[in-house]
Amino acid sequence: MKTIYAFLLTTLLVSCGASVGIDYDKQTDFSQYTSYNYFPTINSGLNQLDDKRIIQATDSILQSRGFTKSESPQFLINFFARETVSNSRNTIGIGVGSGGGNVGVGVSGGIPIGGKVVNQELTIDFIDAARDDLIWQAVIDGEYKEKASPEQRQLHYFSVLQKSLSKYPPKKK
Repeated sequence: MKTIYAFLLTTLLVSCGASVGIDYDKQTDFSQYTSYNYFPTINSGLNQLDDKRIIQATDSILQSRGFTKSESPQFLINFFARETVSNSRNTIGIGVGSGGGNVGVGVSGGIPIGGKVVNQELTIDFIDAARDDLIWQAVIDGEYKEKASPEQRQLHYFSVLQKSLSKYPPKKK
């Protein structure tokens, strides 16, 4: 039952929320890439805990799709993020109005609820290890609550990475 609940929750989170943009080298034969590892010096702009969450989620997704983590990989993964904090867009509206005859006057305003959110742009690069060329890139725009628990952050990263990595390798047209 827990597995079904987790699957439904993940599916719900993947289907909404983050938007993903993909770019890739059209001349690249992606079927040749079966092994990966991470760029030796990742400077993601995130804390070490979030770096570990991203690496664990990426490993889980790629290995479930048949890719192998290797000391002599065919492609390297790099990632970095830009974050801003803003107030939640959820508000409670309050309005006051009056009218009589053909004259109407109204005043309204919104009170933010839900606390602050972290707006994050996460970029994932796949780099050909032999040529040191960028071959695939995903840019993910998403958000999560500023005071999210470790479990919520893990679920956030897993869902956005699953959404973006579902587009790798690119479909031939």
